[in-house]
Amino acid sequence: WGFFLSAMGKFLKAGKVAIIVSGRFAGKKSVILKTFDEGSADRKYGHAIVAGIDRYPLKVTKGMSKKKFAKRAKVKPFLKVVNYSHIMPTRYSLENLEIKNLATQSDLVTNPTARTAARKQIKTAFEERFQAGKNKWFFSKLRF
Repeated sequence: WGFFLSAMGKFLKAGKVAIIVSGRFAGKKSVILKTFDEGSADRKYGHAIVAGIDRYPLKVTKGMSKKKFAKRAKVKPFLKVVNYSHIMPTRYSLENLEIKNLATQSDLVTNPTARTAARKQIKTAFEERFQAGKNKWFFSKLRF
């Protein structure tokens, strides 16, 4: 069986869009920032650091004023360490994210101030993407 497991390709990579399957953020879309296939000292299972959208932006049209557009284009992000069995990868990926370097910090999970700073950076990156009109599917609410 070991041969089959090693021959299987690694598909959970940084930048891949995944859907959270269970927990508080179930049904929310997220982006994998960093993966830990072999686990770590405190988490002995395969897991990933993900950044996702807790509150999606509302629908915007061309006729709206800049003030209304800015208000409706707000995104509430989340940052979380998730077990591989609790995420479902999609065929989509978000390329060239400016927040990828944040995932290398090991204290991101434990240090609350670093966490809030990272969340603010994620928020600005997501809002810039939405306003540029990129990755439309990622910013639409999942209907189920």
